[in-house]
Amino acid sequence: MTNIAFLGLGVMGAPMAGHLARAGHIVTGYNRTTTRAEAWQQGLADEGVEVVTAATAAEAVADKDVVLACLGNDDDLAHVMLGADGALSAMRKGAVFVDHTTVSPALARCIAETCQNHGLLAVDAPVSGGQAGAQNGKLAIMCGGSDAAMAAATPVMEAYAARIVHIGGAGAGQACKAVNQVCIAGVLAGLSEGVRLAQATGVDTDKVLEAISGGAAQSWQMENRWQTMVQGEFDFGFAIDWMRKDLAIALAEGKAKGASLPVAALVDQFYAQVQAAGGSRQDTSALIRHLPEIKQ
Repeated sequence: MTNIAFLGLGVMGAPMAGHLARAGHIVTGYNRTTTRAEAWQQGLADEGVEVVTAATAAEAVADKDVVLACLGNDDDLAHVMLGADGALSAMRKGAVFVDHTTVSPALARCIAETCQNHGLLAVDAPVSGGQAGAQNGKLAIMCGGSDAAMAAATPVMEAYAARIVHIGGAGAGQACKAVNQVCIAGVLAGLSEGVRLAQATGVDTDKVLEAISGGAAQSWQMENRWQTMVQGEFDFGFAIDWMRKDLAIALAEGKAKGASLPVAALVDQFYAQVQAAGGSRQDTSALIRHLPEIKQ
C-alpha cells in the first residue's frame, strides 16, 4: 500500500487513479476543475472505495510517496509542477514523480533535472491505449528515467498497465510516444483510404474486414475502428485535438533531429481539415472525414 497523489482526473487520469484506489493504495486526487475531482470521488464512493481530494496540487502531493500526473500539454504540466508554487517544490525528498502526460522530450528532461535538484526521482511515462485502455487497466506505458526511478514507479503503474517498457533515460519515454503517434497517424491514413475504396467498389465492407484483418493489413485500428468508420461513428476514444498536439511534438522533434516525417506532416494537415469541419473532439478515426463520402 502506497500513499499516492494523482494530478489530473480527466478521461484518462480518472480511471487510472481509480485503479490505484481499488488496488488498495491511499489516493489523493487533484483536478483544476473541481467538479471533475468531486465526480471522481463520488463515483468511487458509490463502489465502496474511499479516496480524498485536495484543493491545490501542492496540497495533494505533500508527504506522498508517489505523485502521478496526467494533464493536457507542456504548458499545463509546467504550470502545475514547476515554479515557486509548483507541486514539485512541495514534494518530500525521496519521492518519485511519474508523468503520464504526453509532452515534449525537452520538457521531460527539464522536469527530471528539476526533480534531481530537489532530491526526487522522475519517470516520464506517456501511455497508449486510449480511454478504453485506461478504463480497462490495460495501458501500454513507455518510460524514461533512471533504474531507481523505474523500480519505485513500476509497482504503482502495474495497477493500470498491460505493458511497461523502460526505454532509456529522461525524455526517452516521450520520444517513444512521438514515434507511437507517427505510426498511428500513418495507419489511420491508409485505413481511411481503404474504407473509402471498399465503399466505392460496392463490396460488403464487413466481409472485407473479415478477409483482410486476418492478413498483413491487420492492425489494432482496423480491428477496433473499421466498422465505426464505415458507420460514421466517431464519438469515443482519443480526440483529434490531442492527436494534433502530439503530432506537433513529433514533427518538432523530427525537425530538431533531422528526421524527415512527410507522411505525418500530411496527415496532420488532413486532421486540420477535419478540425475546421467541427471534428476537434471526435476520435482520431474521424480522419476519414477529410475524404469525400461514397454514396452507395
